[in-house]
Amino acid sequence: MQYLVSVIDDKINPGSTDRRPAISVFNERLIAEGYWVFAGGLADTDAATVVDNRGEQAVFSDGPFVESKEYLAGVWVWEVPDLDVALKLAAEASKVCDRKIEVRPFL
Repeated sequence: MQYLVSVIDDKINPGSTDRRPAISVFNERLIAEGYWVFAGGLADTDAATVVDNRGEQAVFSDGPFVESKEYLAGVWVWEVPDLDVALKLAAEASKVCDRKIEVRPFL
């Protein structure tokens, strides 16, 4: 089963900025164990553009789709046997990257 694993940072109380080496080691382990599908960090929300083309013409808006002190800082996609494995890995990921993690299954 595949899971979207979202890394959640906080603008008021951000996680440590020196976590890249530890995250790289964690990613290497995910790859070695066959769980890693994709991972990527995201630019700050100030770099976001929202596109809404539900009307007669597209509307482009600067900034995130919702203003919040918490924001999506990065993602993983994992292929794991079940939710228990995903949650175990997510607990490790939260410690490694010093941020909250959201685990959500793909349909």
